[in-house]
This record gives sequence, C-alpha cells and structure tokens, in this order.
Amino acid sequence: MAESILVTRPSIPSLDEYIDEIRDLWETRWLTNMGAKHQALESQLADYLGTENVVLFVNGHMALELALQAMNLNGEVITTPYTFASTTHAIVRNGLTPVFCDIDPMTFTIDPAKIERLITDRTCAILPVHVYGNICDVEEIARIARKYDLKVIYDAAHAFGETYNGKGIGCFGDASMFSFHSTKVYNTIEGGCVCHNNAALGEALQDLKNFGIHGYEEVYGVGANAKMNEFCAAMGLCNLRHIDEEIHQRGLRFERYYERFEGIEGLQLKQPQPGVKYNYSYFPLVIEESLYGSSRNEIQDVLALHDINARKYFYPITSAFDCFHRRFDVLKTPVALHVSKRVLTLPLYADLPMDRVDQICDLILSCRK
Repeated sequence: MAESILVTRPSIPSLDEYIDEIRDLWETRWLTNMGAKHQALESQLADYLGTENVVLFVNGHMALELALQAMNLNGEVITTPYTFASTTHAIVRNGLTPVFCDIDPMTFTIDPAKIERLITDRTCAILPVHVYGNICDVEEIARIARKYDLKVIYDAAHAFGETYNGKGIGCFGDASMFSFHSTKVYNTIEGGCVCHNNAALGEALQDLKNFGIHGYEEVYGVGANAKMNEFCAAMGLCNLRHIDEEIHQRGLRFERYYERFEGIEGLQLKQPQPGVKYNYSYFPLVIEESLYGSSRNEIQDVLALHDINARKYFYPITSAFDCFHRRFDVLKTPVALHVSKRVLTLPLYADLPMDRVDQICDLILSCRK
C-alpha cells in the first residue's frame, strides 16, 4: 500500500550528520541562550540570504510579533488577509489595528495600487506578505512608504532563499521575517528570524527575545522568551548545507506539475515573475468550477480518497476568522475572498516520487468535465 502523501514533508539531514553536529553539546552542556550553534547559524544565514543582519527566534511568529513591537508602532497597519493566521495575529497582539488591502489576482500578494487609498493619519506601517514564493512589488511599496513615512515589515515566510534582481529578498523594507517551521523549504525544526539593516532595531530585537535583559545586571524592558535553542540551530546548520539541492529537487517536481496543467481551461497556475529566483515553496492551483467542471472541494475530496492531502491554503482569509466575528468586512477584499474559495495547494517536497506527482495530476485531470 502506498504511503500517505501530505502537502509537504520536512527535509532533514542524515541521522549521522545531525549527531555529529550536536555531539559537542554533550561536552559543553550549553543548550540555549545564544550558544555557539546559534551564533554560527546567524552568521551563515546572513551570508546565504545576503542580508546585513539576522536575529534568530524560537519561531517565525515570535520573530514577526517582536519585530513589530521593537518598532514602537501605534495605530493602523495595512496588510493582506490572504495569509496565515500569524501575520494578522502579530498585528493584533501588539495592540495595532489591521487594515486589509486586497490582493493582485495573479501573484496573490498585496495589490500596491490599492494601498494609498487605505492610508490615514493613523497608519504607521505596511506589512505585505510574499505568497507561495511570489514576491510583492517591493519598488512600489518602498515608494509609498517613503511618501507617507511608513515602516515596512515583510512577512517572507514563503520566500526563503529567493532573490529579486540578484538581491536577497530579506534586504527589502525595514525588516523581513522568515519562518523556519518544519513545513518550510528550509527548517530548523521550529524557528524563524528577522533580517534588518538597523543597529538600533537589532539591539531591541535581541533584548525583546530575552526578557528585556541587556546585560548580566541590566533589564531595560519587558521582553519575551523567544530564543532559539542549540538543537534547533544545529538542525539549521545541517539543513543549510543541503538547501540548494533541496530547492533544485522541489523545482523538478514543480515543473512536472506545471507541464501537466499548463494551458488547461479553468486551472490558474502560478506565473513566473521577472527577476525572481524562486524557491518552489508551493504549487497552488486556482480552480474555476464553471470552466473546469469540478470545484476545489470536489477535487480535494477525490485526492483524499487516495490518501493524498492537498490543502486549501489560504482558506478562510484571516479577516473572516471566528475570532474577528463582524469586526472586518470581507467584501472589501473581493479578490482575496474569491481566490481563497478556489485555491488548492498540491503536495510538494524534495523527495516526493515523480510517479506520485503524476498520480496527483491524473486524479485532478480525471475530475475535468
């Protein structure tokens, strides 16, 4: 019997490689608090991502939440509802008000043409999201931010290792957050980071992730405990050695999906963006039932019968969450709402067998009417 196919599967090094990496932890007994593994990973990630500074965190959500806190923001943050819960929750948990901007129907990222009309005297920042590895319009967002003196914090959870016109995607905006959750292209089991080029911001982030402790005897503020431990950092060091091959293998599977689905009426595929070097993080399909003959939910059910777990990613949009009942009007972001009801992300990971990719394609194509 074929094994269950999940929407993703974590990449991990060989057991021997990981044991070799953590062996010295038994000698030093330094398991957390920014030890040697932590410091080495910060340095190597800065080199790989092409950014000036990297600050590691226990996970991507705390990285984003504390990045917002470190900027001492007040008021409204323009963002997108087409994202994971973490993005919106990080805003709300900082006492800020999310203002939802609709998305571009091709890239699924925030539509820059709709941002300026949402700016008020209470707007303090823009929090755009790179979606499925699609990159936001960073130039236009930078222009708007300069014009209105706004901070820009990117949620780059889907964009690890990507470049735009040869520049690491973490270099744009005032800060960028990457998630290293086990489901991501690159993982540290759990983890995340903030990339930045501002010394004061970096110092604030270091304080906030360690209870506000600035030295052995100074506590400058009320912080959290958001440090990455040495075992997660060790996993990150191992996985970083293999990341280019990981992305290459994901790309081969992405291309097979694309070949099988390209040109089929009713299936919208992720389109290449000029100047972007991709990481092949996700393969989303947007399924128009009126043209294809079957709905997203029907196709998901067919796949599930064969123990293949595709995901409605992102559904529902965050502005429709139960915890925000009647607080936001989902009809103000009609494109995001439309896509969320039709999107299905297909299984994609480096060691997904090609014959299973073809099986998934065959099953989806069999639903065409």
